[in-house]
Amino acid sequence: MSVPSPAMDMLAPRAIQQHLEARLAEVLAGLALSHGDGLQSVLLALPRAPATAPQLAGCQFQFRHAQRGELYAGYGEAAAWQTAGSGRLSTLSSALPNADWRRADADATGFDAFAMLGFAATDTPAPPAAAAPTAGAADALPNALLWVPEIGLICHDHAAALVFSTPLPAAPARVLARWRRLLRVLIPALYEPSPGPRPTARLRRTREEPDAAGWNSLVRDTLAQIATGPMAKAVLSRRLMVRGPREFDMARLLNALGCLFPSCQTVSLRRRGRSFVAATPERLLGLSGDQLQVDAIAGTASRGESLAEDARLRAGLLGCDKNRREHRFVIDAVRAALADCCDDFRVPATPRVLALSNAQHLWSPIEARSRPGCSLFELAARLHPTPATNGQPRAAARAWLRRAEPFLRGWYTGAAGILRPTGDGELWVLLRCAEVSGAEAELFAGAGIVAGSDPAAEWRETEAKLAAMLSALRYA
Repeated sequence: MSVPSPAMDMLAPRAIQQHLEARLAEVLAGLALSHGDGLQSVLLALPRAPATAPQLAGCQFQFRHAQRGELYAGYGEAAAWQTAGSGRLSTLSSALPNADWRRADADATGFDAFAMLGFAATDTPAPPAAAAPTAGAADALPNALLWVPEIGLICHDHAAALVFSTPLPAAPARVLARWRRLLRVLIPALYEPSPGPRPTARLRRTREEPDAAGWNSLVRDTLAQIATGPMAKAVLSRRLMVRGPREFDMARLLNALGCLFPSCQTVSLRRRGRSFVAATPERLLGLSGDQLQVDAIAGTASRGESLAEDARLRAGLLGCDKNRREHRFVIDAVRAALADCCDDFRVPATPRVLALSNAQHLWSPIEARSRPGCSLFELAARLHPTPATNGQPRAAARAWLRRAEPFLRGWYTGAAGILRPTGDGELWVLLRCAEVSGAEAELFAGAGIVAGSDPAAEWRETEAKLAAMLSALRYA
């Protein structure tokens, strides 16, 4: 029988838990938690990076990009603010001032604390008390949400850290006791072996909105609007309801999405027992200091079954006038939306092709420099909704979609991502989405309609997009 070495013992979950509990006590003893207001976060290094973020009871979120080797997860609520209405992002921007968020990076991890910022596709009338802070009572996804987890997990480049956060003022002994209890649940789950594969499930389609006939009519009505009015493009959506033979396992679903679509951002948000999941290729924006990056993605083709067929489809996508016009709408809209707050725009002369396992898209990564005082919140409000998810011009497309689409999108084609206390962060457009509860899932996908669009071809495009989540659900 082999005897574990002391170094191996230190990497065991029990040893990691004891080490973190001792470090928390040591660090909290030097912090003034009982004075002031705002938030206090403590960052501690994990001696061993976990492979994935576990699914625990209660509210949680996760952002994972397999290709970049990056993972953010959050459990519980240290603080949350929610709001709605046309000024929802402006309201949230004042909810958490930078100066009131203290951070102690006790192990010099180089990471920072973080919050989840997310919002639905469209705003709704503001509630009576906009942006009122919540204390864990409101567990459903609201229209717009800024959420600081009680425990956060960061993994990047094989390094990992936990971020503990509490509102101030706080009683140190009570905070320490609570964080220790949470650690005793989290740490064993972090290092559990990945669940083995299940038999592939057969999914049953139970309902779709619109159906094929309704889609054909909706596209033709939209083309008539484009021919006669100011609208040049509208993005129409479909909703598909499916049921599996067993409850969907969220850990397996997220692992499957990461394996099937490693170049996509995998997003998972869970509140009140219902999960919202996305595997999206499209970044709404990334902000680091004054350097801004925006993905312009529009124009889609399928993948081929051979290298020759794939190359032919890629060449057809690059040479297609309809797809190039659709893509140009997005680039022009991004520049117009940011013209008053950004300089030094850099746009590729020709779009690239972003190849996913089930589709390929025209993609132009746009870079710019934001002017002083222009926050991530303002940039997001200017950019969203983009022509890739709404249409062009924005107001005309939005008005038409509100009249014509047969269902409310919720957070599908909204955005969500990570925000740091410095104001840096990254938001992703919520595409290739599903809402999952038990053995049922509602899937969403859309297609851009411009002059020359063919209803049957656009239906096939949405089927290809729905296949992304359908494939992963079969393994869950």
